[in-house]
Amino acid sequence: MNKFHRITISGGGSWATALTKIFAESGVHVCWHLRSDAHVEQIREKGRNPNYLSYLELPMENIHPVSDFEEAARAADHILFAIPSAYLEASLGKTDPELLQDKKVIVSIKGVVTSDNLLPTDYLSQRFQLEDSSLAVIGGPCHAEEIAMERKTYVTVASRNNELAETVAGSITSHYIRTVINNDPLGVEYSAILKNVIGIACGIAHGLNYGDNFQAVIVSNALREIKHFLEIMHPLERDLSQSAYFGDLLVTAYSEFSRNRTFGHMIGRGYTVQLAHMQMNMVAEGYFAVKGIYDMSRQIGLEMPLVSAVYRILYNHISPYIEFKLLENKLI
Repeated sequence: MNKFHRITISGGGSWATALTKIFAESGVHVCWHLRSDAHVEQIREKGRNPNYLSYLELPMENIHPVSDFEEAARAADHILFAIPSAYLEASLGKTDPELLQDKKVIVSIKGVVTSDNLLPTDYLSQRFQLEDSSLAVIGGPCHAEEIAMERKTYVTVASRNNELAETVAGSITSHYIRTVINNDPLGVEYSAILKNVIGIACGIAHGLNYGDNFQAVIVSNALREIKHFLEIMHPLERDLSQSAYFGDLLVTAYSEFSRNRTFGHMIGRGYTVQLAHMQMNMVAEGYFAVKGIYDMSRQIGLEMPLVSAVYRILYNHISPYIEFKLLENKLI
């Protein structure tokens, strides 16, 4: 299987840190783009990301952190974006579109971009005039914390360009990582966005003291909502029981490491959105994603009770208790 020897990774959070780890320890030289000079210097001095997964010692012999995106982009032919979707547009706003010409772009972002509710790959392809054959998506099911602990993890690499998918997969050789190739990048992206919304729903239910029985109903109904949404937005013959879809949904719905579930739990316990964000000190992608998915569902005329409930709680400030009492009668 082919592999590349250099990659640029843009993003400073826990997921970007985990991706930097698995590529660097696989022998790939990583040019790691971070927002600030101070962050770069801290990582160079300590060999750790002081803000996320700070206990993780990084293989610095293969990592070169920089704060200048143009320098980072020129360092490799493959560029991986792991920036929260809410910040992607601002992060790349002044970037020369020609900078990414002839590059292979890999996306591992689980949210919608801009007021147009674009998928990250759609935004990047429009912004930088990229062909589908130049794009790949890295998906789950996986949490950065378990990668840091080197627990067995399956990573999905999805692209319409099978050669690109195989090259990305072949460049990850960590002993605890298994890569799975998928030819449905848009479906994987949409599913990753939707599962974060469902993770919030499961967290709210837990915060409201619903038990495992009701959470199982939420997850089974969520899979139905995802299925109907994908059939309209990106019709394709796909098996939703695969780990890229159902597996990613399950780990986000149930895991103690799910930041969306944690965020939802706080909301169910009575925290305001602002206070929950402050307490977590991390981005819950589902908060931003639910508005975009809710808008899309209304545009296509699709009823999505779980998405609608989460939207009304977070954006219309409806009581979680009242909203979930109403939701009980809409689930089957």
